[in-house]
Amino acid sequence: METSAFLIGTARNKRYNRSYGEVSMTFKEQKRIQYLRPFMVVIAAIIMSLNIKIMVRNGGLYPGGATGLTILTQAILQKFFNIEISYTFVNVFWNALPVYIGFKYIGKKFTLFSLFMILLNSVLVDMIPKYTLTSDILLISVFGGMLNGLAISLCLMVDTTTGGTDFISIFLSSRYNVDGFNLVLGLNAVILITAGVLFGWDKALYSIIYQYVSTQTIHLLYRNYAQVTLFIISNKVDEISEMIHAITQHGATIIRGEGSYKNDERKMIYSVINESSEKAIVSNILVIDPKAFVNCVRTKEIRGHFNQMPKD
Repeated sequence: METSAFLIGTARNKRYNRSYGEVSMTFKEQKRIQYLRPFMVVIAAIIMSLNIKIMVRNGGLYPGGATGLTILTQAILQKFFNIEISYTFVNVFWNALPVYIGFKYIGKKFTLFSLFMILLNSVLVDMIPKYTLTSDILLISVFGGMLNGLAISLCLMVDTTTGGTDFISIFLSSRYNVDGFNLVLGLNAVILITAGVLFGWDKALYSIIYQYVSTQTIHLLYRNYAQVTLFIISNKVDEISEMIHAITQHGATIIRGEGSYKNDERKMIYSVINESSEKAIVSNILVIDPKAFVNCVRTKEIRGHFNQMPKD
């Protein structure tokens, strides 16, 4: 069986978009997202700040990332040095380096919206009065984790982050093709161990539940991180490969083989794309070739370079 890599150039992408107007819906969706971006960031900031003030503070929990680092720093300064510093000051301090990395290496508009999220969330946390919704720490851990995951997902849906380790993870992934998960996991472990030693292990252990529920909520609501492997048998492999690249910026491999029934030569496209593009890709495959055979397989893990769309 012979394989050959198939990459499409920019000029062919432009020709493709003129020939098939229907396939540009992904770009229309991206344009619509840009209009929703400020609104979604404001909603996410409100949800996150309410969650921190009403759930996290009352439960004495320590979330992951810069939020957890900020709350832990405030707790240490207050307990051991009798110093009270605003959430805004501490959170901006811990986000200064990640924001610099974002501006320099990731994308200016992406970083500006993320900075807006960080500042608005921080100010709201300082402004919102303390309110006790429940004193049950298990309920706080579960529902607080869900609200945190919802806020983060809203940001991710409009290509924004809540700051902190997100910048560093994206930087390592895009620039060095290094998975930043271990870095985030390591920082969260340091936060929880420090909190456990200084303030008691019960709150630290409940914080693990909070972080787990938050992560699962993000996995449920935001699917861009997931990949799908496509196996496509068609007589129009060149046009389909061109369409895949035009929409996702991912290449494809054309595999030449033989059909077992008629022993005729067949061509199959192998490509890995983001799950968020799956619906657009499959619908446009059937526009190009209604007789195409398409198999979509959920991808568990990818080793090697997987091109991600650049941040704006």
